[in-house]
Amino acid sequence: MKPFLRQQLARYADRLGELEFLLSREDIMQDMAQFLKLSREHTEVAAVATRWARHQQCETDLSSARDLLSDPDMADMAQEEIDTAQAEINQLEVELQRMLLPKDPDDARNAFVEIRAGTGGDESALFAGDLARMYTRYCDRRGWKTEIMSASESELGGYKEVVLRVEGDSVYGALKFESGGHRVQRVPATETQGRIHTSACTVAVLPEPDEQAAIQINPSELRIDTYRASGAGGQHINKTDSAVRITHLPTGIVAECQDGRSQHSNKAQAMRVLTARIHEKERSERAAKDAAQRKSLIGSGDRSDRIRTYNFPQGRLTDHRINLTLYKLLAIMEGDLDDVIQALQAYEAAQQLAELEVGQA
Repeated sequence: MKPFLRQQLARYADRLGELEFLLSREDIMQDMAQFLKLSREHTEVAAVATRWARHQQCETDLSSARDLLSDPDMADMAQEEIDTAQAEINQLEVELQRMLLPKDPDDARNAFVEIRAGTGGDESALFAGDLARMYTRYCDRRGWKTEIMSASESELGGYKEVVLRVEGDSVYGALKFESGGHRVQRVPATETQGRIHTSACTVAVLPEPDEQAAIQINPSELRIDTYRASGAGGQHINKTDSAVRITHLPTGIVAECQDGRSQHSNKAQAMRVLTARIHEKERSERAAKDAAQRKSLIGSGDRSDRIRTYNFPQGRLTDHRINLTLYKLLAIMEGDLDDVIQALQAYEAAQQLAELEVGQA
């Protein structure tokens, strides 16, 4: 393990002692907010400190076992202990490095997934529908709940635009890498001569803000319009102006919802989408400033970037950011995104670890 990581981990043992002292003080115990804050930190620090202590014990065991290798009577047993200790050390180092990486507070949040048809006309809209289905199936595999917040369907099927809300554990942390341009190469159903067409969609993944953040928007800066929902939805929706469109006047950002059965619920849902879009705009502006100082291939959120190609004739998916190519496109379109997302997460972790090391240099 690199020296700078050892230095970082040694601090956790010291901090654990400080936290245990603080949590034993009566004044801290009487301040519930402070007590809960320190208790949460204690849980996180203890998890790291415990693994670090075990890592040090394994290193001691490894050293002792190596000393026994020179004894012919003990060599076999010593080698077995060496193998066991080294395997545990390797596993602990992977866990500890992951735990040391800076955490994005938004990673644990629910998310909105916005899919928009781009170049390619009807074929692009059909592909947008395929992407929505792919993400929905992936979420089902993860045990996450999905719902359509708003949708504009195309004449031949698919979507001109669709917004999904995904609820579950660490949704944004997994789906945030999907933001960007998605290109598809295939023979459209309407193509009579078997020619391959190229079309594209854009995907934007936004973390769902908490309720407190939503309250911070000034109501006087909003214009709220109601209208009659279109499409399927039953007699109730068709008889009332239940759909809601909210415009944030300072930025021009718009959000709408027509999926709910009442104007009140649609307004609440549209407000959540609007808040997420405003926060994403602020995040993008901060990222643009940071980009001058630090370039990153992942998470730029630039919707014009082509991040991925889906080549149906070859059964190939290529993620251009990390040069990942998989020949299992049909399985991926059925929601088997684990290999793609895990590779992107691993790349991000490696980037963060490299930056952490540079920062300690």
